[in-house]
Amino acid sequence: MKSQVRKLERVAVAQAPVERPDRAEVEQAIRTMIRWAGDDPARDGLRETPDRIARAFEEYFSGYAQDPTEILQKTFEEIEGYDEMIVLRGVRFESHCEHHMAPIVGRAWVAYIPQGRVVGISKLARVVDIYAKRLQIQEKMTAQIANTINDVLKPEGVGVIIKATHHCMTTRGAHKPGTDLVTSRMLGVFRDNALTRQELLGLANSDD
Repeated sequence: MKSQVRKLERVAVAQAPVERPDRAEVEQAIRTMIRWAGDDPARDGLRETPDRIARAFEEYFSGYAQDPTEILQKTFEEIEGYDEMIVLRGVRFESHCEHHMAPIVGRAWVAYIPQGRVVGISKLARVVDIYAKRLQIQEKMTAQIANTINDVLKPEGVGVIIKATHHCMTTRGAHKPGTDLVTSRMLGVFRDNALTRQELLGLANSDD
């Protein structure tokens, strides 16, 4: 039931996209922010900054234009009965927090135990990137990655662990450099079986 609700929520979002302003409006907003910061957007060093920032935002938030469920559609069934854990370790990503739009830089460990079919490992990394390239909080991103893999591949279980540094905490506000946040989402056998869960946690911690 929860899986069906999540699918309906994704469909609703896809059917009601946010109306995007045109490029000129975006660049004008950036000029306003530069003036608000106390500088002159017309001076030589800043004249091209609105265009640069707009292009950077297109890259930072490209995940909104991609559907992670489509990435996982192509699978392979000739796996000779393989039914052990598959783990993609230390997938590096860059994201931005939805509260301050400050960078979140971290790594993800993505694991699943297949049930008759597997997916190319690059597709797992792309799912991480699609969700990372949106405005995020780490807890939600962790759940989104795990839930999507679980819903599409229908494996025996999924485990996702994310470790990341949040610049909204290290370069502003609390100013606590050297800290990171660790989140996890365990589904299926990773939630129900303590030994399976511990095996994944051990693999993630061995990379520290």
